Amino acid sequence: MASGGSGGRRGRYTTVSIPVSLYERIQRLIEGTGFTSVSQFVTYVLREVVAEMEEERLRSGEVGEEEKKAILERLRRLGYL
Repeated sequence: MASGGSGGRRGRYTTVSIPVSLYERIQRLIEGTGFTSVSQFVTYVLREVVAEMEEERLRSGEVGEEEKKAILERLRRLGYL
């Protein structure tokens, strides 16, 4: 469930739990990179994975026309198209 923010989409976040050992591995992994937090890194990775999955669904023809438009718009906003 999403929480926080002023009611708009921007700035709304939720909490996702990951194992502590994975969190610590990510902390070590992102040292010296441009990522300022584990959350920022995880968000980046998840956006990449979700975009790839959405592109695959589009290619497979599994989605209806309305969903296809919504996916294309999301991919455009993320800079994938």
